[in-house]
Amino acid sequence: MTPDAPTAATRPTLVTGGTGKTGRRVAERLSLRGLRPRTGSRTGTPPFDWNAPATWDAALDGMGSVYLSYYPDLAFPGAADTVGAFCRTAVAAGVRRIVLLSGIGEEGARAAEDQLKASGAEWTVVRSNWFDQNFSECFFLPPVLAGELAVPAADTVAPFVDADDVADVAVAALTDPAHTGRTYELSGPRLLSFADIADELSKATGRTITYRPVTVEEYRTILKDAGQDQTYADVFAVFLDGRNAHLVDGVRQVLGRAPRDFTDFARETAATGVWTP
Repeated sequence: MTPDAPTAATRPTLVTGGTGKTGRRVAERLSLRGLRPRTGSRTGTPPFDWNAPATWDAALDGMGSVYLSYYPDLAFPGAADTVGAFCRTAVAAGVRRIVLLSGIGEEGARAAEDQLKASGAEWTVVRSNWFDQNFSECFFLPPVLAGELAVPAADTVAPFVDADDVADVAVAALTDPAHTGRTYELSGPRLLSFADIADELSKATGRTITYRPVTVEEYRTILKDAGQDQTYADVFAVFLDGRNAHLVDGVRQVLGRAPRDFTDFARETAATGVWTP
């Protein structure tokens, strides 16, 4: 008797952005389940690069599912076309299930979602608000260390969400076919302004961290001086115009529990020393 051939459900998962905020967490959770994720990154084996389609086939070889986290963001020009091409390549390679990390309130992200749905894959869309971890793992870490958050947000509030909650939802969608064809919108449990964030970080770190509202043009200059992509100024202007100033319940829908609060995130993160200058 010969052993059964592996099915899509038992084959590994390619985790694009596998070293990023959500991808790393998704890969860790899949590994704990014995599901053998493959890290999709330029330093992975084999390497994967969104800007080099020639790397896609090798990264997709033998994969049954994909966690799709596009870099730098689905709101960037050309993202939807790239995602569509990748999804079609994945399906042709035998991938059946794709879970897309999308963004709430982003028109560009909707175009990428449509590309996924048209690819023939079994799909789930996970729409997320801004991550708590933006303040500890990447974009806003240097400003927090410097003691000032200068952002074109005015007094807009948003329901920041924890990347651990996003990863838990994504893994549920990857491993349970009941989530196929569903779109989940994720947020934290309360609305926070950047002034609220600065206050929370000040309490957690014992340092004074302030919020300074700036214009989009001022922020473009800040990005330029920091050597960062100025396109983020336009992305932030859209995301922080108040369109996401409401709570959604995707975390509870999928996981049956409340999302993690920013206060808990800030306290636990401060204890790691990452915000100590």
